[in-house]
Amino acid sequence: MAVPAAAMLAVGFWGLHRGGMWRDEAVTYQVARRTVPQIWRLLHGVDAVHGLYYLLMHVVLAADPGHPGEVVLRLPSVCAAAVTAGLVAVLGTRLARPRVGLWAGLLYAVTPLVGHYAQEGRSYALVAAGATGATLLFVRAVREAGRRAWWWYGAVLGVTCWLHEFAVLLLLAHAGTLALARSSGKVWRGWGCAAGGVALSLLPMVVVSHGQSAQVAWLREPDVETAQELLRQYLGPTDGVYWTCLALGLLGLTRLVGRRGEVTLAAVALPLAVLPPVALMLASQLTPLYVDRYVLYALAGAPLLVALGADRVAGLLGRLWSRAVAPVPRSAALTLAGVLAILLAFAHQVPLLRADRLPGTRADNLGAVAAAVARALRPGDPVLFLPAHARGAELAYPAGFTATRDVALAEPGPESGTLYGREVGAGTLRRRLAGADEVWAVVEKYAMGGYRPRLATERAKLEVLNQQFVLREETVIDRVALRLYVRPIRVGSEESGLRVDGGRPRPRG
Repeated sequence: MAVPAAAMLAVGFWGLHRGGMWRDEAVTYQVARRTVPQIWRLLHGVDAVHGLYYLLMHVVLAADPGHPGEVVLRLPSVCAAAVTAGLVAVLGTRLARPRVGLWAGLLYAVTPLVGHYAQEGRSYALVAAGATGATLLFVRAVREAGRRAWWWYGAVLGVTCWLHEFAVLLLLAHAGTLALARSSGKVWRGWGCAAGGVALSLLPMVVVSHGQSAQVAWLREPDVETAQELLRQYLGPTDGVYWTCLALGLLGLTRLVGRRGEVTLAAVALPLAVLPPVALMLASQLTPLYVDRYVLYALAGAPLLVALGADRVAGLLGRLWSRAVAPVPRSAALTLAGVLAILLAFAHQVPLLRADRLPGTRADNLGAVAAAVARALRPGDPVLFLPAHARGAELAYPAGFTATRDVALAEPGPESGTLYGREVGAGTLRRRLAGADEVWAVVEKYAMGGYRPRLATERAKLEVLNQQFVLREETVIDRVALRLYVRPIRVGSEESGLRVDGGRPRPRG
């Protein structure tokens, strides 16, 4: 357990400070720094599914009384990924043998998708740790068939589901394991009671989050390509690693069903890797809900199958070794050979891991946006955010917006119980902009052309900028643009004594 956990810590801490948060991390950062009553009020309107995580991060960020940075924000995810790698190793050891556990834990640690979410200030790495811990407790409860063991299993899984409600799909995986094990009625009853408790505890979350489903309206139905992409992410994005792991994983299925009532490693790993993502993809054909990070916890099944298949190969090689040489050193030698093979796979995927640590690899880099604002704007300059959630850069990096004037803001997020604040009405916005000669706009890329907002204030922003101002400067950072709009002045205007070239007025002469 210690070696995979240490390897995961090394991978997680490598390049942890990328130089900027992206928008989802910025939400975690600014919400977690609110007071508990303010967080509680927010959850009634949005992000109820992340409520427990925000409260946890509130405690983490409060530990740094100054201005906690990105490393502190991502630290819980790194530690959770390390715990998961260790738990995967324990599962492999208990259900197979120590070298299977070691290999599985190391494979988990070097998987690029794991490394990606180990460096995210979001809940998904913590959910993976909770789900893997619950699976370990599930195996123990099946073997012991005691009420106390099932209680612990239900408690851990229940907390995990409150970190993210789609962790409840883990129940399908565990039901699949019981079916493959042909478990007794007593075991099924114990699991059913625990599962029922988890489902009942989650009902308030389901009710509230269902009312907030508009937050995921941007999702689309997954297709066959989506499933193929997920499989490649689970087994390794590069071709050499992918095909090798796929072959070993299939070989690991050779002992899927054991004796009646016996839980085999394959019977745990296969349902874990397959059933949660497949169930979510199928449900998303009716209402799109699927994103790979929502089922990150299912990835733990893949390295277990691969390590089990590698153990089958090692067993064959061991028998050949014992005939040709001596039987004593073969186990240690084969274990070391497996570790070296994993190091080779890691080296093969280092370019992917290195690229993932560059600031521009996420959807956006709000730190770069804030830095561009700090360089370009002067104290008192008016700023518009189009749409309102583009204000995330200011909320995550307020120093970059020091002394600027947020024209559309009526009430900040913490006081209004919203993520990005409450904005003024369209009429008030027009009055505030009436005397401005220039306006800076922080604009999402999709809002640069053909954008038709539903809210009146958002429409007013576009109308005022397009009808009363002209675009003078633009700097594009990932999916965000920083634009300077200036009010045109007619050439030869006697009132101003100035002439213009379609931008800022300059002295005649």
